[in-house]
Amino acid sequence: MVAVHEYRVLDSERIHHGWCYDLVAETVEMPGSAEPTDGSQAPPKTVRREFLDHCGAVVAVPLDEAGRVGLIRQYRVPAKEVLWELPAGLRDVDGEDPGTTAARELAEEVDLRADRWTALGRFYTTPGISNEMIHYYLATGLSGVPEAERHERTEEEANIELVWWDLDKALAAVADGEIRNGVCALALNLTRLHLEASK
Repeated sequence: MVAVHEYRVLDSERIHHGWCYDLVAETVEMPGSAEPTDGSQAPPKTVRREFLDHCGAVVAVPLDEAGRVGLIRQYRVPAKEVLWELPAGLRDVDGEDPGTTAARELAEEVDLRADRWTALGRFYTTPGISNEMIHYYLATGLSGVPEAERHERTEEEANIELVWWDLDKALAAVADGEIRNGVCALALNLTRLHLEASK
């Protein structure tokens, strides 16, 4: 039986401190590159890997009584595009439950509240370069946030517009490339799987 290798972190260095992540470099002990012919265990080797140490995020899928999902369009600086997305946000409040974060983001970005929240799962976005973990939630039993309590949106969020899509149409838009945000694509498919399992 092959022994399970322990990927020990030998050193860790913060190279850069960003607004929602740090760029970290770690030296990690890897398995030997080849097994010796005498049957002994190969000596370990080390590699240095840089990655984003991310605070994490949440996504809320608002689903109305007609079975439509609420999508938004938002400009993203790295992509240099306005993308179809879902209400989402960073887990940048220490100790806050991700479900609470999702409810806050839904209210702040699209002026909605939900009576019912269903956890759809949590997934790494790009584990080869980041430890960002996103928590996905389905929001149902929707109602509007009173105008006097609405959040003032600024910067990338200033021009957010909520558009209601038939779920099948949204999934087709993922397939044909109109929806290119991977987090949104996964959230829509998780929603479909949840609804099918609930029938």
